[in-house]
Amino acid sequence: MQNSASVTDDLYHQPAVARTPARRKAAGRAIVALASFGFLLVLLVQILHTTGATAAGFSDWRPILIAYLIWAVAFAIAQVLIRGERGQRALFLLPAVFFTIAVVIFPTVFGIYIASLDWNLSSVEGPRFSGFGNLVGMFNDTYYWNALGNMIFYTVAVLGEYAIAFGLALLLSAEIRARKFFRIVFLLPMMLSPVAVSWMIGKSLLEFRFGPAATLARYLGWENPAFFASPWMARLSIQAMDAWVSIPFIMIILLAGLQAMPREVQEAAKVDGANGWQSFWHVTFPIMLPVSITVLIIRIIFKLKLADIVINVTAGGPGGATDTVSSFIYRVYRDRSNVGYGTALAMVYLVLIIALLTVLLRLSKRWTQRVA
Repeated sequence: MQNSASVTDDLYHQPAVARTPARRKAAGRAIVALASFGFLLVLLVQILHTTGATAAGFSDWRPILIAYLIWAVAFAIAQVLIRGERGQRALFLLPAVFFTIAVVIFPTVFGIYIASLDWNLSSVEGPRFSGFGNLVGMFNDTYYWNALGNMIFYTVAVLGEYAIAFGLALLLSAEIRARKFFRIVFLLPMMLSPVAVSWMIGKSLLEFRFGPAATLARYLGWENPAFFASPWMARLSIQAMDAWVSIPFIMIILLAGLQAMPREVQEAAKVDGANGWQSFWHVTFPIMLPVSITVLIIRIIFKLKLADIVINVTAGGPGGATDTVSSFIYRVYRDRSNVGYGTALAMVYLVLIIALLTVLLRLSKRWTQRVA
């Protein structure tokens, strides 16, 4: 009888112990569901209020931020209740995830929403939903496509910047006199802001009437030294100014790679009878290929954002010859006050950048594996 009673007692207490984790998991799921429902409800009310569908809502988006923070805390607590020790470890990762959602995912989604509006700040009607109207206008906008064409030129010009920077890096890595002095001198352009360079060079040095470069060009026989009058000359001048600022960045990265390269490999190439060009092409360049690809990708990303020099020197002229996509979008916001259309152009440009960088990374990976 005693054994039967203990067995019955064990059978009675065992489900109670097993039910405790189940209750904790159920409580965690309930917390996530309630917090998510509350956050989505507040967000929906604010969206309807912003679009004019309902009068109920908030004067600004601050309540959305508070609701998001409450949802993030509830989600973190639920992870501990549902996953136990694994949930506690996940707490160290969740702040980064929530921060990414707040500063990357939400602005992107919100940008897509703005891109669907016909929103001109100079209009008294306010924002109106236009669907794909901004995209239709973009396909018919010749100035936007002209800016995209200019970006192809500016992006391809990065290869020339890379070649010059590699040559300077090889020179500064060699045993030459005043090597440290020349390293500092070559880094000086990178210390200047592009706005300062645009005024110092574009508005002063290359000025048509009294600029030193124009005066020297007249002395050498160029009757009309207008650096920003013809389309190709203006485009080359903008590229030269941007390259002058950016080449030191490429050079310093390549110089660091050359300094880290093992000297034994180069010495072995010399022992095998390789001349300077053969040593560079078959030894130095393949070893430096990962560093080269990295710095080229970074430089292309910065080049795709080129705007400040163009805005300050030519404002996209003459006739849009020097326009970049960023400078054109800036003028859409500033001159046309068209927030919806400018945001649509920016979102399409973002998609194009992501596609381009994805293709470049895949091609560079294949090329690296083939060379290695």
